Amino acid sequence: MNSITNDIKIIKNETSKINEVDFENLTFGNTFTDHMLICDFRNGVWEQPVIKAYEPFTIDPSAKVFHYGQAIFEGMKAYKDANDDVWLFRPDENHTRFNKSAVRMAMPEIPENIFIDGLKTLLNIEKDWVKFGNGNSLYIRPFMIAIGSGVIAQPSSQYRFMIILSPAKSYYSGEVKVIIAEHFSRAANGGIGAAKAAGNYSAQFYPTKLANDQGFQQIIWTDDATHTKLEEAGTMNVFFRIGDTLLTAPTSERILDGVTRKSVLDIAKRDNIATEVRPVLVEELVAAAKNGTLKEIFGAGTAAVINPIIGFSFRDEYFELPKLENSFALEIKEKLNNIQYKLAEDTFNWTVKI
Repeated sequence: MNSITNDIKIIKNETSKINEVDFENLTFGNTFTDHMLICDFRNGVWEQPVIKAYEPFTIDPSAKVFHYGQAIFEGMKAYKDANDDVWLFRPDENHTRFNKSAVRMAMPEIPENIFIDGLKTLLNIEKDWVKFGNGNSLYIRPFMIAIGSGVIAQPSSQYRFMIILSPAKSYYSGEVKVIIAEHFSRAANGGIGAAKAAGNYSAQFYPTKLANDQGFQQIIWTDDATHTKLEEAGTMNVFFRIGDTLLTAPTSERILDGVTRKSVLDIAKRDNIATEVRPVLVEELVAAAKNGTLKEIFGAGTAAVINPIIGFSFRDEYFELPKLENSFALEIKEKLNNIQYKLAEDTFNWTVKI
């Protein structure tokens, strides 16, 4: 069936694979829904978006995404409540950040009617893939790549924006130990660290592999110039609880403006948890670990929401964190999840009904 809805062409897949999916045993990011949204930018304008069957597509071997890395993405989730309604969490923030990434990568900005309205239309078609229950969600991956051909080193003139959807269970990566970076950097001043550019993530793979080989799951990245300031943990923003105060680094050209990070800070402030957004020094963390005032470290991001860290290593010295009954990380995660799943009042107006 072909149809036009709000200037979006819809080509329905005649069959669905949903009944072949074991929703109780999902590997994160490996299973995708029946449909995807695709919209091309050519001759200086965005063409009509199309929702069609999820399938491979052909692209020229000289496409600039392969040679010069013009590729950006976002990570979002949709949730289902007890009334079978589907909700998004702060999609306007993801749209705004997507366009900031586009500008930094010399790519065209995506209009709201394609990003937000297109996503809502796609989710309405795929709502049965969003399963009710704590931990269940539909992971949303909007992305843009340069599809213009030619190997001359300049921005493309043609781009492809897409949205694909992947059902997800509660994200659990086991106990996480981290090593503090002393040589490798995630990003540098003047670079693309604040953009969700694909290259940021591929550049992390090698140092993370080295950390894995030493028995650590992730790296806490430090600033590129001095390696004295704590910045992010793996692919997440990072928080430190020293005493009863939550500390996190300010956003910058090197640090991603995380949606979950903002939400954690807002919930903490609402609930009278002391917060400080300022540079956090490695020596400060080590001193707090030694004198017993370091209580928690946790990462914050879309996939895991909040990921507690049980210990860290610095210069071959390992520091185990205490096991707490009143964990800020778990308390804030529960409150955030309750808003996302509509189990608590959304006093912030973060959720958007599909």
